[in-house]
Amino acid sequence: MNEIAKTPVAPAHSLPRLPGVALAALYLGICLVPLLIALSASVSPADRWGLAAAALGMVGLGGMAVQFVTSGRFEIVSGRLGIDKIMAFHKIAAWWILLAVVMHPLVYVLPTWLEKPALGSERLVAYLTLPHYRTGVIAWIALVLLVFSAALREFLPWRYEVWRASHVLLGSLAVGCGLHHAVSTGRFAAFGPTAVYWNLLAIAIVVVLATLYGYRWWKLHRQPWRLASVTRRADRLWELDFQPETGTPQLDYRAGQFVWMTEGKRRFPLFDHPFSIADSPTRPGLSLIIKEVGDFTRQIGALAPGTKIGIDGPYGEFFLEAHPADAVLLIAGGVGIAPVMGMLRDLVSRRDPRPVRLVYAVGAVSNIACREEIDAATAVLDLKAFFICETPQEGWDGLIGRLDRARLAELLEGLDPQRTIAMMCGPGAMVTAVSDELLDLGMPMENVVYERFDYSGGATSRQDRRRSLAFLAVGSLLTAAVASFTFMAAAA
Repeated sequence: MNEIAKTPVAPAHSLPRLPGVALAALYLGICLVPLLIALSASVSPADRWGLAAAALGMVGLGGMAVQFVTSGRFEIVSGRLGIDKIMAFHKIAAWWILLAVVMHPLVYVLPTWLEKPALGSERLVAYLTLPHYRTGVIAWIALVLLVFSAALREFLPWRYEVWRASHVLLGSLAVGCGLHHAVSTGRFAAFGPTAVYWNLLAIAIVVVLATLYGYRWWKLHRQPWRLASVTRRADRLWELDFQPETGTPQLDYRAGQFVWMTEGKRRFPLFDHPFSIADSPTRPGLSLIIKEVGDFTRQIGALAPGTKIGIDGPYGEFFLEAHPADAVLLIAGGVGIAPVMGMLRDLVSRRDPRPVRLVYAVGAVSNIACREEIDAATAVLDLKAFFICETPQEGWDGLIGRLDRARLAELLEGLDPQRTIAMMCGPGAMVTAVSDELLDLGMPMENVVYERFDYSGGATSRQDRRRSLAFLAVGSLLTAAVASFTFMAAAA
């Protein structure tokens, strides 16, 4: 094995990054600690329905608190898994939290409703209208609005920044009112340790919010960057070069990671957007390749050189040093060329001796970026580059169609699939199809790496399904814990 491929190198600035098993255990611990404390509480007897309702409320509230750190903005949480996996968990967890919180008052009244529906309905109305339970009802409504507005975000007539602000406000309202409800009306709130735990959780959330929107706001203004140049690379595709202002340190990153960027007077975390780094850390400064696709990026090519820029990062595990291998397969679709160019530029700057295969798929010839630079890299690297255009066009002499199994097999010709790492970035449908094809061609699942900013939940690759099953296992353990608590507390 080549020396450069032996040992993954972590960025010098990085904090310890927890593996998935440790994160799952920590998540379960935060959600289940209140149940463990409550088991030792001496409170008035309750039937199993009441205990189950209380357990659902406590687990749901713990899960709501953890959502603040599964947003992909804390490297200790997302570093080993990548933002794609962390955000997928964030979305799945939101649904079981919603289910637990919605069921919390309903389970209280269910036995009454089954016996006497009118009385059960009357009791539920009391829970929802009495002042004593008001903060709980506010939390209940805020969480419903939060989850459904997130699920329907693509259909809402709101700017992205407005939606993000509403997400933060609704989340803060839901957990804040939920904590107040737990302390003021919870069955186990009178038991000292339970109230202490909820208060500690409230303090932790305040610290998280202060870090996200206080410290990072301060840092964006205290350590600004400057837009040095804007270069058109393809149709609606621009490369922006940034240089640090005096007093701003160079960014310690790995090629392929991403940053959150804001510009001008809008340097506030609610206004930032994620973009992959298209650069090598061996070069001073930083460059991003950005496509015009939304409200923020529509005017990206018109930004004036000299504009102050806020950079928060780096984030993500999409870099070669995290995945040692003897050969490298780079796959880009559309604007997915951004992190791929970053890795290619880094491989060139380091004169990496490994075989490198690159395939760049686009919808139209006008979408191809950096072709001359990619071709020039063949003089430095053991590189073979393939360009694929989906539709035939006059003057195009490259491949036509899609990246299918036959072409992937051609890419892997001469390489050992077991010792090759595939780094892929592109549209969700392409990533899903190509990922499964690479597995069929003999690549191990851990050697097929992709990270995307598409959190719509439509991906169905084998890797996605395995990951979803692991997440659902966490939810199943929470369900089992609620049932166990109910029977143990009832028997005590």
